[in-house]
Amino acid sequence: MNQIVAKDLVRIYNKLSDQEKEKLQNSTILITGCAGFLGYYFMQFLTRYKQEFGIKQIIGLDNFIFGKPRWIDELSNSNKVNLYKFDIINDKIENIENTGKVSMVIHMASIASPVFYRKYPVQTLEANAWGLRNLLEFYKDKKLKGLLFFSSSEIYGDPDINNIPTDEEFRGYTSCTGPRACYDEAKRFGETMCTLYSKQYNLPVGVARPFNNYGPGMSIDDKRVVADFAKSAYQGRNIEVFSDGTPTRTFSYVADAITGYLKILLYGQYDYFNIGIDNPEISINELAVIYKKKAKEIFNNDIEIIYKKHADKDYLTDNPNRRCPKIDKAKKILNYNPDILIEEGVERFMIFLKEGGSNII
Repeated sequence: MNQIVAKDLVRIYNKLSDQEKEKLQNSTILITGCAGFLGYYFMQFLTRYKQEFGIKQIIGLDNFIFGKPRWIDELSNSNKVNLYKFDIINDKIENIENTGKVSMVIHMASIASPVFYRKYPVQTLEANAWGLRNLLEFYKDKKLKGLLFFSSSEIYGDPDINNIPTDEEFRGYTSCTGPRACYDEAKRFGETMCTLYSKQYNLPVGVARPFNNYGPGMSIDDKRVVADFAKSAYQGRNIEVFSDGTPTRTFSYVADAITGYLKILLYGQYDYFNIGIDNPEISINELAVIYKKKAKEIFNNDIEIIYKKHADKDYLTDNPNRRCPKIDKAKKILNYNPDILIEEGVERFMIFLKEGGSNII
């Protein structure tokens, strides 16, 4: 296993409490959208500790809309998971063997990159609405230990300065007709369904609102800024910034983020949490400088930062100017404490790529 990923898995394991680990005992876990960026870490972690946790079975579903990564085939051949090509929108969950015995569900089946969800807007909306509905209906009377729904920080839209850092009770400024609406509004609708099913059927639904995850497992062709800059650093090409570089973000390294998501799943009752890191909030310009620096240190690539207008006229439409979470709720309730800062995280991502990570994703 890639040394960066191996160390990250140990890090995640050590950040789970004994009580949280105990909840995984004798579980059968279903993961939708298992072949994506976050799916990579979930699958690697759960298979790595499957025997230690006493997990009975791991079932992975994905429609492989962007192809099947090599690591999926490697896992499939290991006999540690049961993998199926599955359309969460149209296929019937009951047709997959043992799904009725599932005790935990992780629902990630959605396109998350703006470039791609605007290319497949209806599929994006339906996966978060009807795909989620199908799961909630099937499991509403199955006595689950936990169901984790991946919402998004995009439900907040573009917060005003009085709501940054943004906490979970901010209601958001989003457009229901803009180019990002297929994703943003589908996530909002999905959260409403989670709330209703938790109340009416006592489903232990946990809702995660991710803030700008990045790191190993992310395809360098993902088209989000952290992937674009990684691709440039890795290939020795100039970093292209498609704005004036002043919008700001906090960036959450994948190992920290996965720890938070697992804690929500294992919390075992309805609630919603921001999962990200609350500092530093940096500009896209500052992020580009970090990647430029790491390109030289790790690949010995001398690259420049250039500014261009994107060919897609809607590339920046409804793009939030700032994104920074308040994570006090997750810290207090879940003991969630992310601590991998952006420079270290980018370095880990670059080393992952240097060690051949780009060849398996």
